[in-house]
Amino acid sequence: MHTLTRLEHTIANRKEADPDSSYVAKLNSLGLPIMARKLGEEAVEAVVAALGEEPGDLVEEAADVLFHLMVLLSAKDIPLSDVMAELDRREGVSGLDEKASRGS
Repeated sequence: MHTLTRLEHTIANRKEADPDSSYVAKLNSLGLPIMARKLGEEAVEAVVAALGEEPGDLVEEAADVLFHLMVLLSAKDIPLSDVMAELDRREGVSGLDEKASRGS
């Protein structure tokens, strides 16, 4: 089983846990606005790390971004397979063409 698939299962299993014993449950108890803001904070930290000189810092922040994105996807009942299918759909398509096809 792929790491992200295992993480998706772990997040699903901890969603309804006691917020005092599970970070996933705590995030879910705080609601979507807090989860979305936390993802944004982690994304900013990844940008800062990308501009730094330590590759390990970006690795750690990228892992945080993926984790918080998956918590948010779970909260919205969006399976990872939907995201992967969208990436598959885009494979072989120019990023510029794909972005242009979305309109403004």
